[in-house]
Amino acid sequence: MRAIWNGVTIADSDDTILLEGHHYFPPESVDWNHVSATRMRSVCPWKGIARYYTLTASGQESRHAAWAYPHPFPWIRKIRDHVAFWGGVDVRP
Repeated sequence: MRAIWNGVTIADSDDTILLEGHHYFPPESVDWNHVSATRMRSVCPWKGIARYYTLTASGQESRHAAWAYPHPFPWIRKIRDHVAFWGGVDVRP
């Protein structure tokens, strides 16, 4: 799977986790040169606290377009630090 935004591949992996319609990419598959942490957080009652990221590519920015769970609840720990995308990010094979 690839996550593409603004013509730039942000993440690329054959080992994503599909959960609730979103592909969670392993952290080592993310191009962190285009991804930066924000202060935004949210709480999911069954996954835990999500941390959000802003994407930057080709001189443009998409705020809070990605998220991850640094410390998910034990029953969903397989997604720990994996990154999912939305906000116009094209995720495809």
